[in-house]
Amino acid sequence: MTDHPLLSTIDSPADVRRLSRPQLKQLADELRDFLLQSVARTGGHLSSNLGTVELTIALHHVFDTPDDRLVWDVGHQTYPHKILTGRRERMGTLRQLGGLSGFPRRDESEYDTFGTAHSSTSISAALGMALAAQIRGESRHCVAVIGDGAMTAGMAFEALNNGGVPHQGKVPQVLVVLNDNDMSISPPVGALNKYLARLMSGKFYASAREGAKSVLKNAPPLFELARRFEEHAKGMVVPGTIFEEFGFNYVGPIDGHDLDALIPTLENLRDKPGAQFLHVVTRKGFGYDRAEADPIAYHGPGKFDPAIGLLKPLTPPKPTFTQVFGQWLCDQAAVDERLVGITPAMREGSGLVEFERRFPQRYFDVGIAEQHAVTFAAGLACEGLKPVVAIYSTFLQRGYDQLIHDVAIQNLPVVFALDRAGIVGADGATHNGAYDIAYTRCIPNCSLITPSDERECRMALSAAFLQDHPVAVRYPRGAGTGIAAGSDLTPLPWGQGLVRRTAGGQGAGPRLAILAFGTVLQAALAAGEALDATVVDMRFVKPLDRALLERMAREHEALVTVEEGCLPGGAGSAVLEALQALGQVKPVLTLGLPDAFIEHGDPALLMAQLGLDAAGIERSIRQRFLPVSALDGGGRQAAA
Repeated sequence: MTDHPLLSTIDSPADVRRLSRPQLKQLADELRDFLLQSVARTGGHLSSNLGTVELTIALHHVFDTPDDRLVWDVGHQTYPHKILTGRRERMGTLRQLGGLSGFPRRDESEYDTFGTAHSSTSISAALGMALAAQIRGESRHCVAVIGDGAMTAGMAFEALNNGGVPHQGKVPQVLVVLNDNDMSISPPVGALNKYLARLMSGKFYASAREGAKSVLKNAPPLFELARRFEEHAKGMVVPGTIFEEFGFNYVGPIDGHDLDALIPTLENLRDKPGAQFLHVVTRKGFGYDRAEADPIAYHGPGKFDPAIGLLKPLTPPKPTFTQVFGQWLCDQAAVDERLVGITPAMREGSGLVEFERRFPQRYFDVGIAEQHAVTFAAGLACEGLKPVVAIYSTFLQRGYDQLIHDVAIQNLPVVFALDRAGIVGADGATHNGAYDIAYTRCIPNCSLITPSDERECRMALSAAFLQDHPVAVRYPRGAGTGIAAGSDLTPLPWGQGLVRRTAGGQGAGPRLAILAFGTVLQAALAAGEALDATVVDMRFVKPLDRALLERMAREHEALVTVEEGCLPGGAGSAVLEALQALGQVKPVLTLGLPDAFIEHGDPALLMAQLGLDAAGIERSIRQRFLPVSALDGGGRQAAA
């Protein structure tokens, strides 16, 4: 690309390692511009990636990747890494079906040493790699890059607690790079701190310190005084005492956008034995004024024009399910002072911005700490409050033990608002809410509601809040059909489904009933029209409406279940179990997500590929229940 003459010559990190310091700075400018133009065309994570350009260049310049292992936390800041590791020409396929993932994937590149997308795993993974190298007698460096947000999770500190401990007399060769993009680069992080970081990471400082210790050991009182002075003085300059206590040599903070500071510091740390901890300060959206000014808006934008920035749509979009939840939460809180809202670092994503503004005393962002969020909610519930945990379906998986032991066993009235249930699209397998039906319905005392539209979502949340036991309400990403959610707090009738279409007896095959769970109802209704089938909005997975199910089984020759969740253990399984308990023997076709991880791509394309759109549901039913002679005029057999 003529606009990026130096970047166009970089096909691997080996090319980066051959560049001079001035060339590296030119590369950073070109890489940042390429990144901005690329994400503007495809959409994706922007602010976090603009902030890691220099850090990525420095890491690949100093370390011999992929032989040296580079592990990224979460991974939404790895676009510069992808561009420098041979995937530049494929960035136009980012987050699209069959294209590059938005996160590191081991099957995508040898430079992606550990697949990720959930936070706080990098230190554990890098430590495992470092100890594996030690066991096998191999010499390599293992580097974990973790953000300040990810450091709020207990798992990161569990890894630190283990990382500085010698194994067989030797501390693992691991470097943790804390990418701190929350604090600004103020004067104390400038020249003085750069000098101190380079000094503290260098051989001279280490040699002088160890030499002084050996001399002072002969005078124990002086040695203890010197040790305390060193720790006190270091603590005044850098916030590293806690990491030193874990057994890591702490260095920093340094400017993460200054290659003249990053490269020599990383080189010094590369050559030091044992566990090292480097604190770098970066700025989200760095180099693009609009993203620097509003890093949240530019965290994960869709397509946009870099010269203009994000544009408001010409026509107001339909309210999303997240917005429906956020409005309900405020409305319910206004009439019930017991309500408290909890989010694990997803205020914007889960729709709690307005709730925080209106009810700050009842709003709790606990950081990226899903386990704590669930048990914290349990503690609040023990004292008579009514906690609502706003959490993505895929993230509640991280608090599963707490869901069972701390909430369900004690039968506490906690509402779990499960956002991003089902297929989420561009973020792929790590973010799809595929398992919440299966993992909640098997827990005693827990109920699960699957509303089919915006109005039902609001009513489901109201119904859940009235219960005296744990209830989860699952709803998808994005907007629904545009049905007005309303402003009242009327609950769904507890445990009751609703017949939305009654068969007229004009179908060509057996009399069918389609039982839909959640927003797949719209596709099921379209298929029901084509097949003249009864269509039921089941609403509840647990408690299942057994009376309605028994009637559907009695009045129909075959049943079909449809859900946007995994088939093993899902809503279809619940129906089969209930029919067995009722002594009903009927042919049942279960449709849902297969026993496989679903790749990233446009949600509509994925649903069609999975056979969960209207055409796919109709096709599956015809193949299962209708003879070839009963198909449309030409006797066409639909493709599998």
